[in-house]
Amino acid sequence: MIINYKEMEQQRITGFKGGNGDVLTQNFVDENNKIMMSRLQPGANSGYHKHEGNSEIVYIISGTGHFDYDGVREDVQAGSVHYCPMNHSHAMYNDGDDELVYFAIVPEHMAQR
Repeated sequence: MIINYKEMEQQRITGFKGGNGDVLTQNFVDENNKIMMSRLQPGANSGYHKHEGNSEIVYIISGTGHFDYDGVREDVQAGSVHYCPMNHSHAMYNDGDDELVYFAIVPEHMAQR
C-alpha cells in the first residue's frame, strides 16, 4: 500500500492536544495505525499527553525543537528519532524560526491479556 501525501488534504490544527499554535498535518488512519506527515509552526507546541493503548515514533525531517519526555528535555533536529512508548508522556516544541517537519507513526497496541 502506498500512502501519497501529495494527494492528501492538509489540515490545520490549532492547540493540538492542548498545546499552543498550529500544526499542519496530513494523516492516514486505520484501525491499527495513525501515520502522519506534519509541520509544527515556529513557536508552537503540542500539549503534554500520555500514550495509553498506543505508542509514537517521530522522525524529524527538518527544523529544530525539543520534546518533554516524562519530564526530561530531549533536543531534536533533522535526523533525530523520538520514541514515546505506551504508558509514557510527551510534548513536542518547535524552538526554531522555521517549521519543524516530522513524520510520525502511532501504532495501536492490543490490550494485554
